[in-house]
Amino acid sequence: MKKIYYLSTCDTCKRILSELDAPSDFDLQDIKSDPLTKEEVEQLKSLAGNYESLFSKRARLYKERDLKNKELKEEDYKTLLLEHYTFLKRPVIVHEQEIFIGNSKKTVEAAKASLHE
Repeated sequence: MKKIYYLSTCDTCKRILSELDAPSDFDLQDIKSDPLTKEEVEQLKSLAGNYESLFSKRARLYKERDLKNKELKEEDYKTLLLEHYTFLKRPVIVHEQEIFIGNSKKTVEAAKASLHE
């Protein structure tokens, strides 16, 4: 699979997309207009190893709901990821069987290297 999950209103996602210069055979999915399905979340989890690694603790709703003071389990992370797009750590880049999650410089560089091998 060759897919990038991103948010079109996010400047960081836009910058990373232009920086990646992804080949034309990549699918781009704007998670705001085309929310993640249960199957997609499960597929991402199988590549990432767990739901928590896909989860953004920087999301505004995370703070508003005071989730940091709750003990979240894997099933909670899955439910939250399906509930609202802002809980997904972005962007998520899937290249064949590799997954790159988030916007750290190291992650973006690794994704770039993988895409242009």
